[in-house]
Amino acid sequence: MVLNYIWIGFFLIAFVIACIQLFVFGNVQVFSDMLNSTFDSAKSGFEISLGLTGVLSLWLGIMKVGERGGVIRAFSKIVAPFFEKIFPDLPKNHPAYGSMFMNIAANMLGLDNAATPLGLKAMKEMQESNPVKDTASNPMIMFLVLNTSGLTLIPVTIMVYRAQLGAANPSDIFLPILIATFFSTLVGFLSVAAYQKINILDKTVLGTLAGLIIVVGSMLYFFGKATQNQIALYSNFIASFVLISIIISFILAAMIHKVNVYDAFIEGAKDGFQVAIGIIPYLIAILVAIGMFRAAGAMDMLIRGFTWFFGLIGWNTDFVGALPTALMKPLSGSGARGMMVDAMKLNGADSFVGRLSCIIQGSTDTTFYILAVYFGSVGIKNTRYAVICGLIADFAGVVAAILIGYLFFH
Repeated sequence: MVLNYIWIGFFLIAFVIACIQLFVFGNVQVFSDMLNSTFDSAKSGFEISLGLTGVLSLWLGIMKVGERGGVIRAFSKIVAPFFEKIFPDLPKNHPAYGSMFMNIAANMLGLDNAATPLGLKAMKEMQESNPVKDTASNPMIMFLVLNTSGLTLIPVTIMVYRAQLGAANPSDIFLPILIATFFSTLVGFLSVAAYQKINILDKTVLGTLAGLIIVVGSMLYFFGKATQNQIALYSNFIASFVLISIIISFILAAMIHKVNVYDAFIEGAKDGFQVAIGIIPYLIAILVAIGMFRAAGAMDMLIRGFTWFFGLIGWNTDFVGALPTALMKPLSGSGARGMMVDAMKLNGADSFVGRLSCIIQGSTDTTFYILAVYFGSVGIKNTRYAVICGLIADFAGVVAAILIGYLFFH
């Protein structure tokens, strides 16, 4: 229901802004731009879904091999004590635990292509025990918000973009992103815990959170002493090593359990193809609405309004140039990435706005994209409070990114 209102809102706001552009400013091109954006966005939605087909087939095939070999069940037992506390509505030793753990681990390593199919598999497994099939369950919402908060330990992709655009030290945003994304995830988790009345003072939950803080602190200490080349080398090695290790361990475990590895992979890959096809209408719907919103000039008006407002109350407005990335991030990952690249091209990769755009890009994930893809893949229509908690996490990540950007680079 919430997504329905948001989707309609994008179209109505875009139409109103376009009318203002036409009748007040005489912009006769605006409706043509909006129409073209619908075709471009629909094409992009199909191409993104098509691009996901191969990755989904690969990783759901690998997951099926791991499932048959007993590896997923072993992962489930490892994370079960913590997951049983934050997903109390899931049965003990639920098969989704293993998929969720691997999805979160892939996100932390910045491996988006590997994380998405694992997350979709977790959603499908949770849907099987969901009593109301068109309504998001509590576990689904908690999992989705943990995804939208975008906890990332190694932002490889952003560092690559910075290197391509001439940054003197592409990895100088590593520590700021790590801190900002940690706050985003923590706030997102706490907001869902408040809705679901989860006891965060439980010793298992507190112990896990303390462990995460220690891990993040250790990463900060280690990479804080490393050079740019060392950071790039270590991060690429960790990501590649982890993925290859997962694939090989799944195959070996399946062989030990006398599983037909090839048949298991084909069965999982077929599921991946079906999931990719099912995503297409949901993704096209949200991307077309966002495209019209941008083409109507609504985003530009928001930025000008923010500049005026923050200037009026006497705040430093240097960060406003990075707000397009912040405003686009919950709506479109590719759109936010484009805003980040534009900011670096316009202001310089090592400018305050350029660096801040990168920190914001890495501080959180794309709420509406993840909501459309993950919930759409299992036919969820009533998202309940998932959007609210996802946006709370996004807001916390953006605020943390701005404050940390001023601390490190202003």
